[in-house]
Amino acid sequence: MTRFGKRRIGGLALAVAGVTALAACSSTSSSGSATPTSSSPGGLQEPGSVGVIPAAGTPSGKAGSISFALQPGATPNWILPLITAQDNSVYNVYTFEWQSWRPMYFAPKGSTPTVDAALSPVSAPVWSNGGKTMTITVKPWKWSDGQPLTSKDVLFMFDETEAAVKASPANWAPFVPGNFPTTITSMSTPNDTTIVVNLKSPVNPTWLEEDILGSLPIMPAHAWAKDSANGPTLDYTNPANAAKIFAFLTAQSKSVSTYATNPLWQVVDGPYKLSAYNPTTGGYTMVPNTAYSGPHANPMSSFVGVPFTSTSAEWNAVKTGSVNVGYVPPEDFPQIPQLKGIGYNYYGLPVFGSTFAAYNFKDTTGNFDKIVAQLYFRQAMQHLEDQAGQIKAFYNGNADPAYGPIPAFPKSPFLPSNAATNPYPFSVSQATSLLKANGWNVVPNGTDTCAKPGTGPGQCGAGIPAGAKLAFNLIYNTVSPTPQLVESLASNAKAAGIEIALSGSNFNFIIQNYNDAASPANENKWAMMDFGGETNSTYPTQFGFLNTGGSGQLGDYSDPQADALINASTSGTNPAAVTAEASYFTTQVPVLWQPVRDRVWVWKTNISATDPTAFSNLTQYAATPEFWYTTK
Repeated sequence: MTRFGKRRIGGLALAVAGVTALAACSSTSSSGSATPTSSSPGGLQEPGSVGVIPAAGTPSGKAGSISFALQPGATPNWILPLITAQDNSVYNVYTFEWQSWRPMYFAPKGSTPTVDAALSPVSAPVWSNGGKTMTITVKPWKWSDGQPLTSKDVLFMFDETEAAVKASPANWAPFVPGNFPTTITSMSTPNDTTIVVNLKSPVNPTWLEEDILGSLPIMPAHAWAKDSANGPTLDYTNPANAAKIFAFLTAQSKSVSTYATNPLWQVVDGPYKLSAYNPTTGGYTMVPNTAYSGPHANPMSSFVGVPFTSTSAEWNAVKTGSVNVGYVPPEDFPQIPQLKGIGYNYYGLPVFGSTFAAYNFKDTTGNFDKIVAQLYFRQAMQHLEDQAGQIKAFYNGNADPAYGPIPAFPKSPFLPSNAATNPYPFSVSQATSLLKANGWNVVPNGTDTCAKPGTGPGQCGAGIPAGAKLAFNLIYNTVSPTPQLVESLASNAKAAGIEIALSGSNFNFIIQNYNDAASPANENKWAMMDFGGETNSTYPTQFGFLNTGGSGQLGDYSDPQADALINASTSGTNPAAVTAEASYFTTQVPVLWQPVRDRVWVWKTNISATDPTAFSNLTQYAATPEFWYTTK
């Protein structure tokens, strides 16, 4: 779900099982603006959506307690709103941290991939000095203890982010060495509402605002600028003090058993603050921040995250009415027509993101690092991915094909033309032809071996010895339909003589132990990994994910041309740069691209919202429960 910038690890396929799914009828999704249609007077129905968000109901006038279904194996386990590469999941960020600490620039706006200015505590940056200076104005906003949010808090956040990445690049998920925040040359706060930041060189304004600053929740300097629980306030502009403060805050965030009792985490600027947290199950309760400065329902209800051991347990809770807001696992899509009868509304859209199985370009086991470095091998693997068949068999038709980092739907203005149709259509024969043409002895339903080692035409490629086998492992998330997806791939691969050994695990374990950036000691333990996928940022560059050394790297993919294209997307001002970048990754297949499923959320018919997009944004992994209320 998204690890750099707005990009979060979401297990789109995992969540595929858990987080919701689409309806029993097939859809071709095309995310448009959230506008009512004639079939939903006062409500909301978007192009490609499943279901209708009804018009707002009459508020009961009473604060309630609204329960929210959490993903199995993906409950929150990190609270400091400086997210690490290891913990950068949509579950830690969107539905947990951002309830208490809003990012500088909140996105999405409903299901539309754009910034929601009303939910952002600062105004859009004003650029000067040839794109090297940004001036940011803080809105009238308060902390939960009544103190005003000021430019000093933004300065504190930037200084702590610098301290974090200085200690380790993995301490802040969006960070790539040589980039923000190490490109800051100076900062000043001429008054309580203004901060001026000077950079070494120009950047793409959209990228920095939406992808980078949109990942930075503002932190309370007056409450957190210390290096011990009862210590004095420190001058955080002193790098040595900033390092001590970061070490203290990090240690506190690791103490999960104290999340609900630690006074640090009670000073918030978001709509909620934590009142209970179960470190064993990951369940939690949040109560309204009565000093919240942003828009919200009045009165606000409590927000209760309910953990489940499986998606079937969650679905049973929906069917018995014991959870207020939940999701439809994809295996239960055929039951969607029953939802109205048991007292639920439902709505579904595909997420703006990518679903994939990652390759490990540093796994030396069986010479896999040398094999996966060959483009023809990755092309052959993509030919073995039967997206149309998977959509029909595992998603009940409720998913959309994706042939690169930007899916065909929801529609993005940055979608490259070569990603509109499949450049590597499913074909076992085309896969075997590619392998044979590059020196492999293909043994259908057996194991292929390199028959012609070398780097010349018709040979296997650099570093691949004679007799090398196309046999490797794939670690996958066991939440449906990810097992079905990888079993389908393994079956197709076997027909082409490629032997894939499947090994199941859970979401949190996978991203914490098999992410090369977070756990380099484990880089020889996996050749392929399928935890699900990631959310895209609103400006969908693959910065941090597919550039050399990116902190969001999973398997250490490295390509000078890819680096150059990503650099153009982040340092230039041409929006077409990100389209060129996506086009390149569509043909280079640095990961195995998979379908992007629709996600269907449900909520009880006695729950409404002051803004219908407070339900549609659930399809994008976001949650804004401050707008939800019970009706009469």
